[in-house]
Amino acid sequence: LIAGGETTVTLGKQSGKGGRNQEFALAAALQLQQLGLRNVVLASVGTDGTDGPTDAAGAVVDGATVGRLSGSATGALQQHDAYIYLDQIDESGHCPLIKTGPTGTNVADICVTLIR
Repeated sequence: LIAGGETTVTLGKQSGKGGRNQEFALAAALQLQQLGLRNVVLASVGTDGTDGPTDAAGAVVDGATVGRLSGSATGALQQHDAYIYLDQIDESGHCPLIKTGPTGTNVADICVTLIR
């Protein structure tokens, strides 16, 4: 599945570090884990290479992402702190964040979901 556009994040009193693509990916990772969907991978990225006030364009997650990282994914989501949570390296040496640097273009955010 391929989707384009931009999500909206409504910040309350808690506003941590992250962007809309990172928050979307973290929310998806939690939902995939809760549903036990290990055969789905989701990547959400900004085509301009940036997402919020961070050096990441977005993130790639699956149903096991939350289990591979430490800390509270739910707490990070509630505090809009997706960057801090996703900026971890798991046991296999991978980090969910996608860091491309500025691309020089800004078409839209894209979300690619692979279902096996």
